[in-house]
Amino acid sequence: SKFKTPENFKSLLDKQVVGPSTEDLTESDFPVQSFKPKVQMPFKRLPGQNPRKVEVERRRRLYLTFDIAELLASRGIDSNQLMPRHYDPENMPPIEETKDSVFPIYLPLQVFDNDEFDCRTPEEWISLGLEPGSSDRKPVPGKALLPTDDVLGHEDPKSQELIYEWIDVGVLDYDKETDLYLVHKTDKKGLVRDQEGRPILNGGVTPEG
Repeated sequence: SKFKTPENFKSLLDKQVVGPSTEDLTESDFPVQSFKPKVQMPFKRLPGQNPRKVEVERRRRLYLTFDIAELLASRGIDSNQLMPRHYDPENMPPIEETKDSVFPIYLPLQVFDNDEFDCRTPEEWISLGLEPGSSDRKPVPGKALLPTDDVLGHEDPKSQELIYEWIDVGVLDYDKETDLYLVHKTDKKGLVRDQEGRPILNGGVTPEG
């Protein structure tokens, strides 16, 4: 009778807490490798150099401290003003209140995009969602300049009433012809889920289409 285990043995083990653990217990829809930075270092360590894993972890923690909204604000850039809006001559600010010019922003942000210094191609970024041994492609973490109002943002992205902010998203897919990414906003828990609470995989395309 001493070796007879109770029926709720697994639940008893789950309640048993030995002590603090360094294991990351937070739930995430993003693969672990999608947070790892690209490091140009040999896999074989030379004497006096840091191991590759140490350098990757150091850069990962460094990049996590960066916030694009704070970096732009430190340069005097208002993220809400980066998106072009409809021309409204009746609500033009007077010359005394404008810093540089009375003309509104009319060029899209894509005109100034430069990918010469990107460490990965768009295809490589999307492939970070593939976990070893799995055919399902998970979303890749990122930030996107999106309107806070989803309904009005879809109807009229250049509306004067919209407020644009940098929002945490999951990158689902990439269109090579239009050079655009398909993203989905994360929920309050940082998860990328559909309306029924299921994880979005493979760009949201189901086997049924």
